[in-house]
Amino acid sequence: MFSEPAPKSSKIFACSKSVELAEKIAEKYGTTLGEVKLSYYSDGEFQPSFEESIRGTRVFLVCSTFPNADNLMELLLMLDAAKRASARHITAVMPYFGWARQDRKDKPRVPIGAKLVANLLQAAGATRIMTMDLHADQIQGFFERPVDHLFASSIFLPYLESLNLDKLCIASPDMGGSKRAYAYSKFLKSEVVICYKQRKQANVIETMELIGDVEGRNVVLVDDMVDTAGTLVKAAQLMKERGAVSVRAVATHPILSGNAYERIENSALEELIVTDSIPLKQPSKKIRVLSCAELFADVMYKVHHNEAISSKFIM
Repeated sequence: MFSEPAPKSSKIFACSKSVELAEKIAEKYGTTLGEVKLSYYSDGEFQPSFEESIRGTRVFLVCSTFPNADNLMELLLMLDAAKRASARHITAVMPYFGWARQDRKDKPRVPIGAKLVANLLQAAGATRIMTMDLHADQIQGFFERPVDHLFASSIFLPYLESLNLDKLCIASPDMGGSKRAYAYSKFLKSEVVICYKQRKQANVIETMELIGDVEGRNVVLVDDMVDTAGTLVKAAQLMKERGAVSVRAVATHPILSGNAYERIENSALEELIVTDSIPLKQPSKKIRVLSCAELFADVMYKVHHNEAISSKFIM
């Protein structure tokens, strides 16, 4: 009667603010989202619960941990619930890994927030982490669990190729993004320029200079995230002043806080291309969204079926 082991299934669930993306992922995966109920107390405390059995299954929890902190807390609670419900494997699918800018101590008496989040995820029950375009690659080393670090370049590069831009030039808006810019330029066989910026404080740029020549070129700025859009807008203006024919930008994670939308609308940017790792707060004629659902669905399927996923790590 029990001679054959029961088949191991997989189920996909989502935190409340990532349902739209999770539904796309589930559709590409060939399934539907599992049911989660979120109950609230009068003081704002909340409790998620799985409304179906997950015993012995591989659970994928889709949740981008962008502000506010409720998104991270909801993911932690769902991880704990899945662990206590005897899920076989629990993968935290985090298209956007929040708190990643705190990846080191850049001055005395500050936390390393990314390491703290890694510890919390593991303590809550995550047996695997799946994310995309971390702000700093070394964050993978903060985990004692497998980390699948995917690249949005597999989404952006085909789109950039379809534009057939003459005299293409890839640009990094800061020194930290030079590795990413060189990877794009190698694939597209283009020139590279780099912006050098100095900040007064977080989100406030004091000076910006350009290393390289953009005169007569179509420039594409490449970054992992866009927050206030101050850097991208200033870089785009600098490129135009130095003779660029057009300036576009690709940024994986559209945080877009403060007056970012207004800045982008009034900027020299032709368009800003982003993924749906974070839902847009409002539409914009200058922002084009490319979905990362197929990328995640493909990797999730391969992970569940123990297939190689190394091809997805090539920039």
